[in-house]
Amino acid sequence: MVMPWKKFVKWFKGMFGKRKIIRLGLYGPPNSGKTTLANKISVDWTGEPLGPASEVPHETREVQRKEHVVVESDGRKIEMNLLDMPGIATKIDFEEFLEYGMSKSDAQKRAKEATKGVIEAIKWLENVDTALVVMDSTEDPYTQVNITIIGNLEARDIPVIIVANKIDLEDAEPEKIREAFPQHPVVEISGLKGDHVDDLYKAIAKHSR
Repeated sequence: MVMPWKKFVKWFKGMFGKRKIIRLGLYGPPNSGKTTLANKISVDWTGEPLGPASEVPHETREVQRKEHVVVESDGRKIEMNLLDMPGIATKIDFEEFLEYGMSKSDAQKRAKEATKGVIEAIKWLENVDTALVVMDSTEDPYTQVNITIIGNLEARDIPVIIVANKIDLEDAEPEKIREAFPQHPVVEISGLKGDHVDDLYKAIAKHSR
Protein backbone atom coordinates (compact mmCIF):
# COMPACT_ATOMS: atom_id res chain seq x y z
CA MET A 1 0.00 0.00 0.00
CA VAL A 2 1.36 3.42 -0.99
CA MET A 3 1.57 5.98 1.82
CA PRO A 4 -0.50 9.15 1.08
CA TRP A 5 1.71 12.16 0.28
CA LYS A 6 0.67 14.36 3.24
CA LYS A 7 1.15 11.50 5.65
CA PHE A 8 4.55 10.79 4.13
CA VAL A 9 5.64 14.43 4.49
CA LYS A 10 4.55 14.45 8.15
CA TRP A 11 6.40 11.18 8.78
CA PHE A 12 9.51 12.46 6.99
CA LYS A 13 9.59 15.69 9.01
CA GLY A 14 9.11 13.75 12.21
CA MET A 15 11.99 11.45 11.39
CA PHE A 16 14.45 13.87 9.81
CA GLY A 17 13.16 17.42 10.17
CA LYS A 18 14.93 19.75 12.55
CA ARG A 19 12.96 21.01 15.51
CA LYS A 20 13.03 24.80 15.66
CA ILE A 21 15.13 26.26 18.44
CA ILE A 22 13.45 29.27 20.04
CA ARG A 23 15.73 32.19 20.84
CA LEU A 24 14.28 33.45 24.13
CA GLY A 25 15.54 36.88 25.18
CA LEU A 26 15.21 38.28 28.69
CA TYR A 27 14.86 42.07 28.63
CA GLY A 28 14.22 44.65 31.30
CA PRO A 29 15.77 47.45 33.34
CA PRO A 30 18.77 46.83 35.62
CA ASN A 31 18.03 44.96 38.85
CA SER A 32 14.62 43.72 37.71
CA GLY A 33 15.85 40.16 38.32
CA LYS A 34 16.61 39.03 34.75
CA THR A 35 19.74 37.07 35.59
CA THR A 36 18.20 35.53 38.71
CA LEU A 37 15.32 34.31 36.55
CA ALA A 38 17.64 33.18 33.75
CA ASN A 39 19.60 31.17 36.32
CA LYS A 40 16.39 29.64 37.67
CA ILE A 41 15.30 28.53 34.19
CA SER A 42 18.76 27.23 33.33
CA VAL A 43 19.16 25.30 36.61
CA ASP A 44 15.67 23.81 36.33
CA TRP A 45 16.31 22.36 32.87
CA THR A 46 20.09 21.95 32.56
CA GLY A 47 21.30 21.79 36.16
CA GLU A 48 23.67 24.72 35.59
CA PRO A 49 23.30 28.48 36.21
CA LEU A 50 23.76 30.99 33.43
CA GLY A 51 25.74 33.78 35.07
CA PRO A 52 26.41 35.81 38.21
CA ALA A 53 23.72 38.06 39.71
CA SER A 54 24.37 41.03 41.97
CA GLU A 55 22.58 43.89 43.71
CA VAL A 56 24.99 46.24 41.92
CA PRO A 57 23.32 47.62 38.78
CA HIS A 58 24.53 46.39 35.39
CA GLU A 59 26.15 43.21 36.68
CA THR A 60 25.29 41.73 33.27
CA ARG A 61 27.06 43.88 30.67
CA GLU A 62 27.27 41.37 27.84
CA VAL A 63 24.67 39.00 26.42
CA GLN A 64 24.90 35.70 28.31
CA ARG A 65 23.77 32.56 26.50
CA LYS A 66 22.73 29.06 27.42
CA GLU A 67 22.05 26.92 24.38
CA HIS A 68 19.81 23.87 23.94
CA VAL A 69 17.66 24.41 27.02
CA VAL A 70 14.71 22.02 26.64
CA VAL A 71 11.58 23.08 28.52
CA GLU A 72 8.57 20.76 28.86
CA SER A 73 5.14 22.12 29.78
CA ASP A 74 1.55 21.12 29.02
CA GLY A 75 2.72 18.25 26.87
CA ARG A 76 4.84 20.48 24.69
CA LYS A 77 8.61 20.31 24.47
CA ILE A 78 10.46 23.48 23.47
CA GLU A 79 14.16 23.74 22.79
CA MET A 80 15.52 27.20 23.51
CA ASN A 81 18.65 29.25 23.37
CA LEU A 82 18.37 31.32 26.53
CA LEU A 83 19.64 34.89 26.13
CA ASP A 84 20.10 37.05 29.24
CA MET A 85 20.41 40.63 28.02
CA PRO A 86 22.19 43.52 29.73
CA GLY A 87 19.82 45.82 31.60
CA ILE A 88 18.32 48.59 29.48
CA ALA A 89 18.73 52.14 30.80
CA THR A 90 18.27 55.58 29.26
CA LYS A 91 21.13 57.03 31.30
CA ILE A 92 24.19 55.43 32.88
CA ASP A 93 26.25 57.58 35.24
CA PHE A 94 29.47 56.26 36.75
CA GLU A 95 28.68 58.06 40.01
CA GLU A 96 25.86 55.58 40.56
CA PHE A 97 28.44 52.84 41.08
CA LEU A 98 30.46 54.84 43.61
CA GLU A 99 27.64 54.23 46.07
CA TYR A 100 28.54 50.53 46.01
CA GLY A 101 32.13 51.15 47.12
CA MET A 102 33.77 51.10 43.69
CA SER A 103 36.79 53.25 42.93
CA LYS A 104 36.27 56.04 40.41
CA SER A 105 38.25 54.21 37.73
CA ASP A 106 36.30 50.97 38.26
CA ALA A 107 33.01 52.87 38.25
CA GLN A 108 33.89 54.63 34.99
CA LYS A 109 34.91 51.34 33.42
CA ARG A 110 31.66 49.69 34.50
CA ALA A 111 29.61 52.60 33.14
CA LYS A 112 31.38 52.35 29.80
CA GLU A 113 30.81 48.58 29.61
CA ALA A 114 27.18 48.98 30.69
CA THR A 115 26.56 51.52 27.92
CA LYS A 116 28.07 49.14 25.40
CA GLY A 117 25.86 46.37 26.82
CA VAL A 118 22.68 48.41 26.27
CA ILE A 119 23.62 48.90 22.62
CA GLU A 120 24.35 45.19 22.26
CA ALA A 121 21.00 44.23 23.81
CA ILE A 122 19.13 46.48 21.37
CA LYS A 123 21.02 45.01 18.41
CA TRP A 124 20.02 41.52 19.57
CA LEU A 125 16.37 42.39 19.01
CA GLU A 126 16.94 41.23 15.44
CA ASN A 127 17.84 37.76 16.72
CA VAL A 128 15.09 37.08 19.26
CA ASP A 129 12.01 34.93 18.60
CA THR A 130 10.21 35.49 21.90
CA ALA A 131 10.91 37.96 24.71
CA LEU A 132 10.43 37.87 28.45
CA VAL A 133 10.24 41.45 29.68
CA VAL A 134 11.12 41.29 33.36
CA MET A 135 9.81 44.01 35.66
CA ASP A 136 10.21 44.59 39.38
CA SER A 137 6.73 44.41 40.95
CA THR A 138 7.78 46.87 43.64
CA GLU A 139 8.54 49.61 41.09
CA ASP A 140 6.34 51.79 38.89
CA PRO A 141 6.07 49.81 35.62
CA TYR A 142 5.07 52.76 33.47
CA THR A 143 8.62 53.99 32.76
CA GLN A 144 10.36 55.20 29.64
CA VAL A 145 12.60 52.12 29.69
CA ASN A 146 9.73 49.61 29.86
CA ILE A 147 7.70 51.46 27.24
CA THR A 148 10.73 51.63 24.92
CA ILE A 149 11.54 47.93 25.31
CA ILE A 150 7.97 46.81 24.65
CA GLY A 151 7.54 49.28 21.79
CA ASN A 152 10.65 47.95 20.05
CA LEU A 153 9.48 44.36 20.47
CA GLU A 154 6.00 45.18 19.18
CA ALA A 155 7.45 46.98 16.16
CA ARG A 156 9.27 43.78 15.24
CA ASP A 157 6.21 41.60 15.92
CA ILE A 158 8.11 39.62 18.56
CA PRO A 159 5.84 37.79 21.05
CA VAL A 160 6.09 39.39 24.49
CA ILE A 161 5.53 37.76 27.88
CA ILE A 162 5.74 40.24 30.74
CA VAL A 163 7.19 38.85 33.96
CA ALA A 164 6.00 40.60 37.12
CA ASN A 165 8.95 39.61 39.28
CA LYS A 166 9.71 39.84 43.01
CA ILE A 167 6.18 39.11 44.16
CA ASP A 168 7.69 37.67 47.35
CA LEU A 169 8.41 41.23 48.54
CA GLU A 170 5.89 42.87 50.85
CA ASP A 171 5.42 46.00 48.70
CA ALA A 172 4.97 44.12 45.42
CA GLU A 173 2.04 45.34 43.29
CA PRO A 174 1.97 43.13 40.17
CA GLU A 175 -1.55 44.33 39.33
CA LYS A 176 -0.04 47.68 38.32
CA ILE A 177 1.99 45.89 35.65
CA ARG A 178 -1.16 44.26 34.29
CA GLU A 179 -2.88 47.63 34.20
CA ALA A 180 0.05 49.31 32.43
CA PHE A 181 0.42 46.68 29.69
CA PRO A 182 -2.95 44.91 29.22
CA GLN A 183 -2.09 43.98 25.62
CA HIS A 184 0.41 41.30 26.72
CA PRO A 185 0.24 38.22 28.96
CA VAL A 186 1.61 38.88 32.44
CA VAL A 187 2.97 36.14 34.72
CA GLU A 188 3.54 36.91 38.40
CA ILE A 189 6.59 35.15 39.85
CA SER A 190 9.45 35.25 42.29
CA GLY A 191 12.55 34.31 40.33
CA LEU A 192 14.54 34.20 43.56
CA LYS A 193 12.22 31.80 45.41
CA GLY A 194 10.81 30.05 42.35
CA ASP A 195 7.20 30.95 43.13
CA HIS A 196 4.88 30.36 40.15
CA VAL A 197 7.75 29.74 37.72
CA ASP A 198 5.77 26.75 36.40
CA ASP A 199 3.15 29.26 35.23
CA LEU A 200 5.89 31.03 33.29
CA TYR A 201 6.89 27.78 31.58
CA LYS A 202 3.27 27.29 30.53
CA ALA A 203 3.20 30.81 29.10
CA ILE A 204 6.44 30.21 27.19
CA ALA A 205 5.00 26.99 25.75
CA LYS A 206 1.80 28.79 24.78
CA HIS A 207 3.15 32.03 23.32
CA SER A 208 6.58 31.16 21.88
CA ARG A 209 7.08 30.86 18.18
